[in-house]
Amino acid sequence: MRTHVGEVLALFREHGELSRTEVIDVSGLSRSTVNQRLAALDTAGLISEIGGGSSTGGRPSSRFAFNRSRAAFLTVDIGATGLVAALCDLGGQPFAHTQRSIDVWEGPRPVLAVVDAAFAELLEEAGGPEVWGIGIGVPGPVEFAAGRVVNPPIMTGWDGFDIAGWFSGYAVPVVVENDANSRAVAESRPRAADAVRHDDLISLKLGTGIGSGLVFNGQIIRGSDGAAGDIGHTRAAVSDSSAPLPCRCGNVGCVEAYAGGWALIRDLAAVGVPAADVAEVVSLVRQGNLEAVRLVRQAGRVLGDAVADLVSILNPESIILSGQLAECGEVLLSGVRERVYQRSLPLATRNLSILVSSLGEFAGVTGLALITADQLFDTGNIDTLLERLAPAA
Repeated sequence: MRTHVGEVLALFREHGELSRTEVIDVSGLSRSTVNQRLAALDTAGLISEIGGGSSTGGRPSSRFAFNRSRAAFLTVDIGATGLVAALCDLGGQPFAHTQRSIDVWEGPRPVLAVVDAAFAELLEEAGGPEVWGIGIGVPGPVEFAAGRVVNPPIMTGWDGFDIAGWFSGYAVPVVVENDANSRAVAESRPRAADAVRHDDLISLKLGTGIGSGLVFNGQIIRGSDGAAGDIGHTRAAVSDSSAPLPCRCGNVGCVEAYAGGWALIRDLAAVGVPAADVAEVVSLVRQGNLEAVRLVRQAGRVLGDAVADLVSILNPESIILSGQLAECGEVLLSGVRERVYQRSLPLATRNLSILVSSLGEFAGVTGLALITADQLFDTGNIDTLLERLAPAA
């Protein structure tokens, strides 16, 4: 009976609420099979009956909704210099969060100790909700199945570290994902039952560094080694004839060396405009500082050049910018749009939208919760969950 319970649950995760008749119509299953699967999900508390549906003359069809508050996910979006930790419901919505400053170059143990403390604070403040999974986002390539970072350009000491194993004390599934991939997933999923999915998009995470995630045909494109889409450490297309600039990763001429937040701080200092962090760069742009505006717009052009070939090759419906630097808004967007529309194929840009995320600081943790839910509720895993939740005989 439970072989395809996950597929029925997926309908509720996507639509929010459905009647018994609608489940039968959408799934193509028989009424008796649907009744069995709804009963299993109801017993586990994953769906709840919310009243009668429409009637065609007989008894109204029962209506059910996905019980998002049944349990919670712990998630953390780790960046180069800061992190956002959150408790999210089963639908990916954060309901408690906290922020911390970190230095990712200190290595995994000091940073993950900060994560431990943030998680403990969230659980205490929320009254100890039942946790069903943990999602960890990191700014580097990830071997998804193993939960480990693989040869990251900037995460000194993290290569091969067992991040998933660090959280084994929680005795729940742990997902480790590239931070830009998690944001791409958050942007691709509808935020309401009547909203539209965005199955083909490029997500750019712009902060101290630069990351990018790809979702096409509704699926994350990770590549064979977790490095797909990482434009931050590809060669920048710049017209400057001077020697290529050094990057934090050890190479020269990377996109991040010209358009990353740390590079903008460097270039502002060179013209006598001090900025301690990316937040101050954004503040200078909002204040109309001419040098900050010039440099951020130029960073947008570098980013646009970097992503233009991807647009021509992959034909996304949208490019969505998130992260602190994205708060520069149109100053940054104008440079990206200028280069993308100049360099990409006309057909690939005909219906393309380039915009700033509306999720703000929660883009990463939301995507991590959704990816964790995908794993937990997968048809290959949900049997174990239902067996654990089944009432004792």
